[in-house]
Amino acid sequence: MGKNKLSTAHIAVPARSWKNKKRESSLSLVPLYMVDKDGYRPNIGFILCNRRNQVLWARRCGHDAWQFPQGGVKPRETLQQALYRELWEEVGLRAHDVEVIGRTRDWLRYDIPQRYLRHSRNRGFRGQKQIWFLLRLVGDEQQVRLNVSPKPEFDDWCWIEYWSPVEQIIEFKREVYRRALTELEPLLYGEADGESR
Repeated sequence: MGKNKLSTAHIAVPARSWKNKKRESSLSLVPLYMVDKDGYRPNIGFILCNRRNQVLWARRCGHDAWQFPQGGVKPRETLQQALYRELWEEVGLRAHDVEVIGRTRDWLRYDIPQRYLRHSRNRGFRGQKQIWFLLRLVGDEQQVRLNVSPKPEFDDWCWIEYWSPVEQIIEFKREVYRRALTELEPLLYGEADGESR
């Protein structure tokens, strides 16, 4: 099923290995400075699957641009807190509506092309660094609501096949999507050794 193989150093982290630990990992708590020394802003993204292993694909408000939900990590917020906040703000789901299957092991980075950059005081800003979470919807898909936030991010959504986002996402995010989907796919199918079926 997988498009590419990754070395064992790039195998995703199953939720059971980090979710209920009292001590947070070094990736969990984001420091007060929000853009790192290399110019990347911390961000989480999530891939929400249904029981058929299709993924939620959402259209950005006012654009014909589709993507996975993602959002910035706030100061002093853990990655897991950011995940659940974004889950609510972007698709109207709570922690009990999903099963967290796992996350990418390390930050995945992409540069934002100059034409898409907002004018900012931070001239060193280059792009996003992301941890991607793999989730499964455990409730009914009618629970998905895009209008819970005062400024919704998305205005439509659908289920698509697991690998379809790699072809559909905007070019500058394509490699991060490919890497996240490749790393997380073994967890989706319950393959602890990281080999594709």
